[in-house]
Amino acid sequence: MAGTMNRRTFLKKSVYALTGIAAVPFTGYSYARFVEPGWLQINPVELALKRLPAAFDGMRIVQFSDVHLGFHYSVPHLAKLVTKIQSLQPDLICFTGDLYDSAINESGPVAQELSRLKAPFGKAAVLGNHDYLARKPEQIAGLLSGSGFTVLTNRSAPLERGRSRIWISGVDDMWEGKPDLAKALQGVPAGDFHLLLSHCPDFADTALQHPVDLQLSGHSHGGQVRLPFYGHIIAARYAQKYVNGLYSLGGGKLLVYTNRGIGVSVLPVRFWCRPEITVFTLRQGTS
Repeated sequence: MAGTMNRRTFLKKSVYALTGIAAVPFTGYSYARFVEPGWLQINPVELALKRLPAAFDGMRIVQFSDVHLGFHYSVPHLAKLVTKIQSLQPDLICFTGDLYDSAINESGPVAQELSRLKAPFGKAAVLGNHDYLARKPEQIAGLLSGSGFTVLTNRSAPLERGRSRIWISGVDDMWEGKPDLAKALQGVPAGDFHLLLSHCPDFADTALQHPVDLQLSGHSHGGQVRLPFYGHIIAARYAQKYVNGLYSLGGGKLLVYTNRGIGVSVLPVRFWCRPEITVFTLRQGTS
């Protein structure tokens, strides 16, 4: 009897184990498809920047990127995102490209939602490669401008607090556009602190050759699918070197941050790579 019960117990446990093993792929896909893409992470990052004027110490920059509207991301999703960003009390809001995935839809409601974003130093944006896919980048730039964003396509703008000043610039997309940092920096004093927006993070190798202190990028989605103890499986073109998070180049001369983005593209999944809003606090100091 004891032997029979042991066999029954063994068989029962084996069935449970096999059922569990068989369920892993389904459960993993369900998580990657339906859970993680909507599990937004607010990521606080404090940066010490030696050329930052004292007047800007404590400045809060909120970055979001790669919304990919139209591909499993809708206007109601955007409305919730805007509410969340606004709740973070940004001094400056930066969007680093790919508002749409391809086709431009519901531009009126999209503009209405983006117009709700407010910050003392305003809102700045650059275009990404997907903003070119509909072959109407000017329309997306116009939508952003109409929503209160300053679209920085190879140009710069000053930000002033009291008698102190820093600069923010942006370059066109590396993949589909014509980035020209030299043009963007025309008229910008080399000794001033400089923040650069570039959709593609690997533009940092170019930025390192110029008086740029901080580059904010997107594009990579952090790989979109990552494995524990391994990292990203694939990386997009022009996001091969700086895929996810913070990098220090040139002995700290240039800091680069690659945001994981909000939406998804190609496949509607994320794994070990949650969508991200980054909240930077700038500090005067040695990076």
